Amino acid sequence: MAGEDFRAAARARARALAAGLEAARRRAGLLWPAAVAAHIERLGEALKRLLVLEVAPGRLLPWMAVGFGLGAVVYFDADREPALWAASVAAALGIAIAIAARRTALLLALALTFAAIACGFATITWKTASIAHPILRFPATVDLKGFIEVREEREKTDRVVIRVHRIEGRRLSDAPERVRVAVRKGSAPAVGEFVALRAHLSPPLEQLRPGGYDFARDIYFQQIGASGYALGHIKIEPPPISAGYWLQYLAFVDGVREAIDDRIRAVLPGDEGSIASALITGKRDAISTPVNEAMYVSSLAHVLSISGYHMAVVAGIVFFVLRASLALIPSLATRRPIKKWAAVAALVAATLYLLLSGAEVATQRSYIMIAIVLVGVMFDRPALTFRTLSIAAFAVLLLAPQAVIHPSFQMSFAATLALVAAYQNGLRWRADRDTSLTARAALWGGREIIGLVLASLVAGLGTTPFVAFHFHRLAPYGVLANLLAMPVVSAWVMPMGILGVVAMPFGYDGPFWRAMSWGIDWMIAVAQWVAALPGAVGRIAAFGAGPLLLATAGLLVICLLRTKLRWTGAALVGLAGLWIATTTQPDVYVAGDGQAAALRTDGGRLSILHRGRDAFAIREWLSADADARAVDDNTLSKDVRCDDVGCVGRLRDGRLIAMPLALEAFGEDCARAALVVSGRQAPGDCRAALIDRKSLREQGATSVHFKGDELEIRQARPRGYERPWAQRPQRQQQTPQSPDATPPLNNLEADD
Repeated sequence: MAGEDFRAAARARARALAAGLEAARRRAGLLWPAAVAAHIERLGEALKRLLVLEVAPGRLLPWMAVGFGLGAVVYFDADREPALWAASVAAALGIAIAIAARRTALLLALALTFAAIACGFATITWKTASIAHPILRFPATVDLKGFIEVREEREKTDRVVIRVHRIEGRRLSDAPERVRVAVRKGSAPAVGEFVALRAHLSPPLEQLRPGGYDFARDIYFQQIGASGYALGHIKIEPPPISAGYWLQYLAFVDGVREAIDDRIRAVLPGDEGSIASALITGKRDAISTPVNEAMYVSSLAHVLSISGYHMAVVAGIVFFVLRASLALIPSLATRRPIKKWAAVAALVAATLYLLLSGAEVATQRSYIMIAIVLVGVMFDRPALTFRTLSIAAFAVLLLAPQAVIHPSFQMSFAATLALVAAYQNGLRWRADRDTSLTARAALWGGREIIGLVLASLVAGLGTTPFVAFHFHRLAPYGVLANLLAMPVVSAWVMPMGILGVVAMPFGYDGPFWRAMSWGIDWMIAVAQWVAALPGAVGRIAAFGAGPLLLATAGLLVICLLRTKLRWTGAALVGLAGLWIATTTQPDVYVAGDGQAAALRTDGGRLSILHRGRDAFAIREWLSADADARAVDDNTLSKDVRCDDVGCVGRLRDGRLIAMPLALEAFGEDCARAALVVSGRQAPGDCRAALIDRKSLREQGATSVHFKGDELEIRQARPRGYERPWAQRPQRQQQTPQSPDATPPLNNLEADD
């Protein structure tokens, strides 16, 4: 009886609940028309069907690669270094949840997303821990000995990376294991040599403005702990220890590259030889500044960096030539897999090109993608799909997860993603079988021209957010420059370069280098002509990472989704553009050493409050402000007054910004200025808002936004931020000779 009473009571409660729901539905119907409710219900059902299609088998792999990269991005946003055990536990937990949720489609998609993000986060955490190395804290003059690992030729100087064997000098509590040193032009020793020299070293350069490019983070992952310049001659000495097999390999490869570079330069002087060597050996630092600038402005700079395009051209030429040659032999063409043989030969050629070009991270990424495509050909798999791109992204991020925040990674994958999406969703041009030969030729030519234009346009649009974020530039005539130059580079320059390398051992390479220069001359002429067109330099002011992430999400949605839902990505891109347009620029910039500062005066443009000796920081501020003026432009001193003890300037609203250069100037400036900036230590009774030596030493470069009576101060190293590449300087112990001694801020204050 008790059981029957319980069941009866449960049925009564269920009837009451149903009645209540029906009454609520009727009341809602009075306020919400039935037609609207039905329409919303139909939209919900349609959305559900689209979502089911988007999570169909085979469509989640690209999103897993996106999640893996997002995990690495999340890692770099942390204020402090994550604990290795915590990252590992999160990754293991994510994998376990994904396995447990494998029977439910929606839960599986969410679990895989979390697992991918956690695994990406754990991978970059492990990478950072595995390469942990000391970083120089304060500038110092040192005597060091070590092996040359990298040698770079530049326009005015050379640069070497030295693996330190022994280093002596003051302020070396954390002696770096590798240093990068600038040396006189033509004096860089060969890779593998053991050298002794005296050098002035500085800590890795940090951000020149909050939110700007972090140079210290970049070279940290190159395992370089300091940079500087050589003092005097470099001595080559017998090595006290073995160089090791890896360094011997690097020396061999660099010797081959140098031999090819020397031969090319002997035949082709000037920029023609420098560009030819850049295309073959990857040595691109000797190109003159005017030509280099024209290449960037015209959007042809990608030709100078060995990337997916170069790998594709080299592999494609070898593949086509070998397959066409074998097809001339009927017994092979009909009985043997000559297509697969050609793919193997192309893979070997791409591998040799990778080694010859120095195997930099960008080149490794390109090689991985080309290798996956060629392996797909060998196994009769589709050559270029989202799955191929996803596997390449996973491979790159596993080897170098730090590449996710590098512009070359972002731009190359964005361009490739956009091209693959355009190909899979675009029109297929075909000629009818009964068309005439003339009509076929016209259709083929029109198809190729339109295809080249669309490819340049699609790739350009895909990379636009990243170019704007990292370089503050746009290339309005990029499609025009690529349309005029790239066919010549693909059909003439690169084939002549390959033939030159093949003919070099036989001594008949000269004609091929000279023929190669004809196409290079055309490319330079196109770059300079396009760069000289009105409005060729498209500048855009700096914006934060938020709009970039939103634009990236929009690009991914447009390219990766297959249903009508992909057009929601256009809304995301539009919101990102609106966010960028409404971004406000700082009113004041202060360099990390306190020697230079700028303020926004009447008219809205920057004026330099004090230059110091840091032209690099001023150039970065102008670029971030979309300001085309050169560092030495006289108008940069507008509305600024300086004397022997300090400088003052006025903001657009009339408020005074002061920069005292001597101690006696602090009294007056602290009394009348809205903000005082200085590389000196300010007195404790200064009543003005203050950015001085102490705050700069702890928090780095600073920017200030005036919002009414409030000041919003942003620092490159905010309070609480400490990562392996951005550690706060330790206080030095005070001595009787220097009661208020503090570490120097830059090279200008270093002891020799």
